[in-house]
Amino acid sequence: MTDRRGIEIDPSVAEAAAIPEDLNANAVGVYTVPNTDRRRWAGLVYLVAAAGVALGITQGLPSGMWLIAGLFLAIGVHHVASGWDLRVREGEALDLANKVVGFGVGHASAQLTFQGFRARPIWNVLVFSADEPPTQRALVRINALNAEVIEHYAEPVPEGELT
Repeated sequence: MTDRRGIEIDPSVAEAAAIPEDLNANAVGVYTVPNTDRRRWAGLVYLVAAAGVALGITQGLPSGMWLIAGLFLAIGVHHVASGWDLRVREGEALDLANKVVGFGVGHASAQLTFQGFRARPIWNVLVFSADEPPTQRALVRINALNAEVIEHYAEPVPEGELT
């Protein structure tokens, strides 16, 4: 039998490493996916670093440092461009999926994924029917920026698959 334990971080290690509460796997309670607009702050740091390197070049740093300034600039622009404000949270994505599938929902799970170069956030919601064992399952993809249902697929659960 395969051991399927989750991520385990020793509490003393988590405390010593100062892991933020929203990233700590040992945290008990409701988990909220961090807003991806936090990327903008990292992007601004890279842009300031690019400006600092460019200023340093004018003050005598080797001209080869333009490569570093350009790299910082590119990373900073990408972070700022991909720092979307997550308007649709997990609960709303689950509610939208429940309305779309056309059957009573029992177990459900939502996963935030990112699509394209600018990392547009997309909720992938997997739902199962409320009967025991479930007879229907569906995958609903929801745009996390405007709550638009991108696509959905539903099918019967094959006999014996969940037993």
